[in-house]
Amino acid sequence: MSQFYGNHAISMDVKGRIAVPTRVRELLQDCCGGRIVLTAHTESRCLHVFPEDQWNEVLAKLEGAPTFNERFRRIKLTLVGYATMLELDGNGRILIPGPLRDYGHLTKKLMLVGQGKSLELWDEDDFTAYITAPVDSGDELPEGMQSLALY
Repeated sequence: MSQFYGNHAISMDVKGRIAVPTRVRELLQDCCGGRIVLTAHTESRCLHVFPEDQWNEVLAKLEGAPTFNERFRRIKLTLVGYATMLELDGNGRILIPGPLRDYGHLTKKLMLVGQGKSLELWDEDDFTAYITAPVDSGDELPEGMQSLALY
């Protein structure tokens, strides 16, 4: 399983195409033959970029979960409803569909950010605002995170 790390400043052309950075492109070719799924993020105005096999795992979990919870139903509607299968072209580019560009507020300057098994695609200004904003101290860390030690 490929691991995606770091962030990459990239540009989107007027047609909505982006060139995937070489290192990321190579990982995507190795892990999924360049086949990806682009979908809306459920918590932020950005996009998820899943290698096809990773998306299939996410989709199986979504389909296996109970649907009587309104919050879960909204998450599933967003993730599956916006999901778009794409394949890198010969130049390592993808065309981001208009509804996804609109959802993510994507303009010309973007950030492609590794998240381990997947990536996120952000408008550069939105990404900078998000990571530099103060953290709400009222947010509870998920169980198990309180004991996480990075060093």
